[in-house]
Amino acid sequence: MTTSLIAIPVLGALLIAIAPLSGYWLGSLAALISLVEVGVWITAAARFDFSSSGLQFDQRASWFSDLQVSWHVGQYRFSLWFVGMTVVVMAACTIYGWWIGRDRSRAYFALMLLLTGAVVGVFTAQDLLLFYAFFEAMLIPLYILVGVWGRSDRMKAPITFVVYTVVGSLLMLAAIIVFGLQQGTFDMTRMGTSSSQWLFLGFVVAFAIKSPLFPFHGWLPITYRQSPAEVSAVLSGIVGKAGLYGLLRIAIPFFPQPVHDWRIVILVLASISLVYGSLLAFRAPDFRGVVMYSSLAQAGLIVLGLFASNSLGFDGAVLQIVNHALVSTSLFLLAGMVERRTGTRGEFALLGGMARGRPALATAIMTVGIISLAVPLSTTFAGEFLILAGVFQQGWIWAVIGAVAMVLAAMYMLRAISAVLHQDVGPAVSESALDLRVGELAIVAPLVLCLIGLSAWPNLISSRASSPPPAGFTQYAP
Repeated sequence: MTTSLIAIPVLGALLIAIAPLSGYWLGSLAALISLVEVGVWITAAARFDFSSSGLQFDQRASWFSDLQVSWHVGQYRFSLWFVGMTVVVMAACTIYGWWIGRDRSRAYFALMLLLTGAVVGVFTAQDLLLFYAFFEAMLIPLYILVGVWGRSDRMKAPITFVVYTVVGSLLMLAAIIVFGLQQGTFDMTRMGTSSSQWLFLGFVVAFAIKSPLFPFHGWLPITYRQSPAEVSAVLSGIVGKAGLYGLLRIAIPFFPQPVHDWRIVILVLASISLVYGSLLAFRAPDFRGVVMYSSLAQAGLIVLGLFASNSLGFDGAVLQIVNHALVSTSLFLLAGMVERRTGTRGEFALLGGMARGRPALATAIMTVGIISLAVPLSTTFAGEFLILAGVFQQGWIWAVIGAVAMVLAAMYMLRAISAVLHQDVGPAVSESALDLRVGELAIVAPLVLCLIGLSAWPNLISSRASSPPPAGFTQYAP
């Protein structure tokens, strides 16, 4: 089952590359493959035994026997949800690219499917070198997607992104090699723990860059702004979560002593990311900028939960990772729809009054925006409350910082909603600008329904996220 979730999009990309079809039918085929991927994941979730804390749907085959390197993939309770958010988000973004008619469709859809397979591989790899291979494989399609289909400064953006990521990846590769040789295997289910501070920092820096986390977020502004809307959605909703997953699955469980020694430093950096990202989002002059910097803030909040080192923080972090993936994807896609209707880059000074005569657009933005505010009874409230309750056990000051950031989040999101939908009609908003079309509703509505469903039942994830892998996983150790 797990290998199928990786193979389906990869084989689909190869089919797209050679199929003698027009651009429209290539997009149709890519959309169908993405939906099949969602269907396979739903089947896996239905068959998953949540009463077990062990690895499920796993396959192992020897790759380099001399070094004990293998193709070993599988899913734990928390990684099942990460795979689910990946296939749902990638399906929505792929279909969005089909709906708006991206040019060079053969390359575009093949790259989107390859990216899907690579990200699923990251969340399911149980061998460190295999994890690294998938982690790096994400770079190739992202570099091309931003560089070819991005905005005017599209060449600088992917170079900046790749330079930052490669620096972190080289540190991680060195840490992987040393750690694997010390353990005598690269299989994460058979590894013990290490007290090496340098190995721990090698992993943490790589994952902090990808997340991103302050002060390693320098690639974020230009990359998010220059990317196509759906690629920005993927970067924020999915790719950034690969770094957070790395902290959860590798850095924290295998280095319990360095985690204890560096916890305060990392909690400080996470708090700075949370507050700094919120302030930047409040000052952002455009819709996309608000969503972009809120991603930095949310990464900080999730890291607070992960390094709370208790079940409350862990469960809240897993739930919030899924929440933010759905929220940021929805908002980036909606930002792209607003930009297409107004011929702008989403600048607030040119927008306003878009709620008039566009009930579907207004409803979608309002619904996602309100859920992102973490109002009571929303799934984001459940996730953030669990994180704050967990980090409170490490010290009340961390919970206070998180609570202040929740107030800042309300301020910047309400400002964005008001600037786009209300106030006076902006100079770029014409009467002929259409409401959301049926195709656009078909893309956004499932994401919104997922958020509403999780708001009604956040326990679906939070109660099925814990029981981490037993091998070396000391997440809950004091």
